[in-house]
Amino acid sequence: MIARLRRTGLVWPTLAAASALAVLLALGTWQWQRKAWKDDLVQRIVARTVAEPASIDEAVALAARSGGDVEYLRVAAEGRFRHDLERYFYAPATAGPGWHVVTPLDLGDGRHVWVNRGFVPEALRDPRKRPDGQVAGPTRIVGLIRRDGPVDTFTPANDPRRNIWYRRDVAALDASAFPPTNPPSVAFLLEADATPPPGGWPKGGVTRLALPNRHLEYALTWWGLAATLVGVFLAFAWPRWTAGNRA
Repeated sequence: MIARLRRTGLVWPTLAAASALAVLLALGTWQWQRKAWKDDLVQRIVARTVAEPASIDEAVALAARSGGDVEYLRVAAEGRFRHDLERYFYAPATAGPGWHVVTPLDLGDGRHVWVNRGFVPEALRDPRKRPDGQVAGPTRIVGLIRRDGPVDTFTPANDPRRNIWYRRDVAALDASAFPPTNPPSVAFLLEADATPPPGGWPKGGVTRLALPNRHLEYALTWWGLAATLVGVFLAFAWPRWTAGNRA
């Protein structure tokens, strides 16, 4: 067979096609394995979001034990909001530009946790226009843990001086709001659930749980390219092979 491949000039085309086929099949298999991993991740996240809420102390302890894997853990916290220290995260919406109101919650033990209370339209960014929502006394919130946001070239840099924020950064929030002598906040942010506050604003429940999972599509694409390669190679090689058989 090798002699026939040489005679028909198919040795190198066959080796190249076989190598490319192995790569395409491996890429398809890798994406299939990534799909299984993403399916498991989505199931774990959903389970966390509907579980009974943990306390702040339980969440902090779990983060220390699990290497920080507490993303989307449901947590309940009690304290008083420091409305004078509100921070505003740019949040464009279909109805127009708006903001996520992020406020430190004083836990009463020297610590605080930053809470994304939810969305307000541009017209309600000024807290004086939503006084009912500025809860003054002790309050309890339930929300999902979010770690600091990723740094990428598509997200603008935060502008603490103008109080315009684009990505989660607990250390930067602390530095902008509290003196250096103040104890640091809990090392994550809570995104409050959709329980409406007095007056209806801010509107909580802004966490996006729809994680993209296109790995099946990618796997089928790679495997489809592999099948196409086989078809193209057979169309190329078969006439040469049969001609060599007649020779």
